[in-house]
Amino acid sequence: MKYFVTGATGFIGGSLVRQLRAAGHDVLALVRSPQKASHLQALGIQLAPGDITDRASLRAPMTGVDGVFHTAGWYRVGVRNTDAGAKINIDGTRNVLETMKELNIPKGVYTSTLAVNSDTHGRLVDESYHYDGPHLTEYDRTKAVAHHRIAGPLMQAGLPLVMVMPGLTYGPGDHSDMHEVMVQYLKGQLPMAAQGVAFCWAHVEDVARGHILAMEQGRAGESYIICGEPMTLVAALKLAEKITGIPAPRLNLPPVMSRTASALAGLVEPFIALPSAYSRESLRISAGVTYWGDNGKAKRELGYDPRPLADGLRETLAYDLRELEIQPPKPE
Repeated sequence: MKYFVTGATGFIGGSLVRQLRAAGHDVLALVRSPQKASHLQALGIQLAPGDITDRASLRAPMTGVDGVFHTAGWYRVGVRNTDAGAKINIDGTRNVLETMKELNIPKGVYTSTLAVNSDTHGRLVDESYHYDGPHLTEYDRTKAVAHHRIAGPLMQAGLPLVMVMPGLTYGPGDHSDMHEVMVQYLKGQLPMAAQGVAFCWAHVEDVARGHILAMEQGRAGESYIICGEPMTLVAALKLAEKITGIPAPRLNLPPVMSRTASALAGLVEPFIALPSAYSRESLRISAGVTYWGDNGKAKRELGYDPRPLADGLRETLAYDLRELEIQPPKPE
């Protein structure tokens, strides 16, 4: 099969194209700069110069493919300029999916996110759950618009598309905000952890595999939550302590303090450029928020089977320790 992939230079997209090539598929990746994507060429991936925000650049490389994986997206929290969020997550998604429709491509998989559901307040929600807002971050909002107002209506109109909804995705090579938290922990520089904030943690290789399962076995017009197991950040750090021997923070910040700090940050942000970690958005999603979803449907219909967090975290932390050249404490 020949697949067209957006976001192949990203974290999930990179794992996806490696798995597709390992399975013997032909892959054509849309990249803004072919010179910066030479590592993809080394895998035998064909590169097509283009940008999802430039609709004219999509038609030629998408013509004649057997399927489309649209994984590209904008993800920033706490930045002052969020203009790219709507341009990439909303307009870019519209461009890719409408071009897919025009070219009668047999099937597509679009990477949505659990964040479209915002704070689930401790509930494990399934694909039938619908949240209308307001959203906690501009990322959440723009992905929700793409999910409910672009992809959803096109699917209802007959576009042979499957949506997948990952949660927090981790693994070797990650560069997300959560990775930075783990790096600070490994360095012994994380003073505290946000109490109550929780995610559904899935290894990047399992999330990428979930995309392929959605393409091969997913029903067009359906959505599948491909997250991992739910766990609070505090519990995940305690698990990391068991794995590495490096002490987790003993101070946990209550949600009420995060909410108060977020409100204060909102007052000063118009006048002072705060570090992203101390922005109104970042502090708001630290205030006991749960981004939780139930992956039961993906398990039943796709055979999705993400590894336990203990296994994936052990591999990831070992990788990060090597990259940071940190020797963990020796067992007593």
